[in-house]
Amino acid sequence: MVNLSAGHITSAGDLTRSLWRLLNVLLQPGIVLPMLAAMIAAPWIVRPRRWKRRMSLAGVLLVLIYGLGISPLGTHLGGEALALLIPQDGDQPADAIVVLGRGPDFRPSRVQVAADLWRRQRAPLIFASGRGDATEIGQMLAAAGVPAAAIDGEPCSATTNENALFTAAMLQPQGIRRLILVTDPPHMARSLLTFRSLGFEVTPHPSPVPSSLGNRGRQFLVLREWAGLIGYGMMGRYFARKTGEPGFGVRAG
Repeated sequence: MVNLSAGHITSAGDLTRSLWRLLNVLLQPGIVLPMLAAMIAAPWIVRPRRWKRRMSLAGVLLVLIYGLGISPLGTHLGGEALALLIPQDGDQPADAIVVLGRGPDFRPSRVQVAADLWRRQRAPLIFASGRGDATEIGQMLAAAGVPAAAIDGEPCSATTNENALFTAAMLQPQGIRRLILVTDPPHMARSLLTFRSLGFEVTPHPSPVPSSLGNRGRQFLVLREWAGLIGYGMMGRYFARKTGEPGFGVRAG
C-alpha cells in the first residue's frame, strides 16, 4: 500500500468539495421543503404582482418534482436509470482491478467482488482507492487470501475525481491502462466516465449496495449520484484530460 501522504488536489479539489457540501444541503428535505414552501407563499404576502401566480406555480412544480425524487418510487426509477448507463462486463482481462472506497458498510461486498475477480485471473493487481478505505480494503483482501504482492492502493483521495487522478498518477507510469472498476451501481456511471477521461480503458463490474443501508440511505445515494453525474458533467470531468491538469499534483515525500 503506497501512502501518498503529500498527495494533494488544490483548487480543482477545493471546488469539488465545496459543490458537494452544497449538494448535501440541497438533498436534505428538512431544509429544501421549507424554502420551496416560502417560494409558494411569499408572492401572496407581498404587494400584488403580475408574476406571483407564475412564481407560486413554479414552487408547486418544484415541490412535486422534489417529492418524487425523494420517494421510494423515485429512488427506484432513478436507480434503474443509473444502472442503464452502465455497459455490461464482457469478461475481458485487464491490468488492474480498482476498488473505490465508499465507507465501511460498502467494503465487504467490494472486497468479495475484487477477490473473486482476482481468483478468476481477470487482472494480476487489486488497487484500492479512497481516504479512510484503501488501507482497510487492503487488509481485508489480505485476510481473504489475496497475496500482498497483488495488493496496492492510495489512501488520500476524498472524491471520485481524486480517486481517478491519484490512480492515474500511480498506475499509468507503470503502463497500466486497462482497468476493471469496482463500485456500487449508482456510483458506477460517474466513476466510469471520470476514469475514462484520464485515458483508462475501463470495464465496469458493480458490487451490490449493502442491505444495511436502508431505504433512506438508498434514497440519498441515488439522489446524490444524479446530482454528482450532472455536476461532474458541468465541470468538464468527462472530457479527455491528463493528470497534469491545473490544480493537481503529487509531491514526493
